[in-house]
Amino acid sequence: MKVPLELYCQAYKIMLAARLTEEKLAALSRSGKIFGGVFLGRGQEALSVALGIHLRKGDIYAPLIRDQAGRLAFGDTILDTMRTYLGSSLGSMRGRDGNIHRGRPQEGYFAMISHLGVMVSTVAGALLARRLRGETGMVGATCIGDGGTSTGSFHEGLNMVAVEKLPLVVVVANNQYAYSTPNTSQFACKDLVDRAIGYGVVGHRVEGVNLENCLDIVGKAVAAARAGEGPQLVVADLLRLVGHGEHDDATYIPAALKASPLGRDCLLLAEAVLLEKNLTTAEEMATWRRNLEEEVETITSRVLREPAPDPDEEEWNACASTAVATSKG
Repeated sequence: MKVPLELYCQAYKIMLAARLTEEKLAALSRSGKIFGGVFLGRGQEALSVALGIHLRKGDIYAPLIRDQAGRLAFGDTILDTMRTYLGSSLGSMRGRDGNIHRGRPQEGYFAMISHLGVMVSTVAGALLARRLRGETGMVGATCIGDGGTSTGSFHEGLNMVAVEKLPLVVVVANNQYAYSTPNTSQFACKDLVDRAIGYGVVGHRVEGVNLENCLDIVGKAVAAARAGEGPQLVVADLLRLVGHGEHDDATYIPAALKASPLGRDCLLLAEAVLLEKNLTTAEEMATWRRNLEEEVETITSRVLREPAPDPDEEEWNACASTAVATSKG
């Protein structure tokens, strides 16, 4: 194995936590407990966790809608995830913002901006500001989908980081569809990684359903950026195993594509590797799952009893100085 066995096991557990958390979120959405969209990362957890797990304190991370695994790896918690989705006033966003727009910018965990491609230049600006302050050693990372690479923001941002040689890693989850628009109607280049060449950026290709490959290649990209080798573009081929959101049944995805290697479940593949290499047993994995399910249920029950923001008492401003303590409950 090209990655440390301990890292592989750690990544798998985070993937499992993300999967079980999102399964609960989907159930809560269907029961009317969540207001706003719910977008699941099923099928993308291996790629997502591979980025978050290689970042460290002091880095900047700007995840996208399907990056629950990466968020948990970067230090987010199931508790704050539930608080944000369920609108608890005790969460980091104080129940005031959309569930996918959560973060702690002062800690380098950026809240997602919906306009696709914008986070590339947002993280680039933060990295440039740190450089001007004389700070070194950090890495910035953000994620985007295949459709987002067609936006002007993506191209302008990638051009900027290339010219400035900023330590930014951009991870592209090529899940074959920009919502319901297939790749064939989205771009004409043979492979999205080819776009790296035009900007003078180092490009990497990843098998997005393969946890080992994701940990290996994404880890190398992060290390290269940290070592001063400039921006890195990582393109992973995979398929989201659910609709664009809980409102979408994804009937536009052909059955043949779902049955192809791209449609394999990265979590199940990782479990098979753990068993094949005798890193764990089926009984131990069942215990991990059971413990995580109990944790998710306990946290959900707790958050459902927490107060929502009071419009008569809440100070509705954008300042976060008073919000930090609320995320520690």
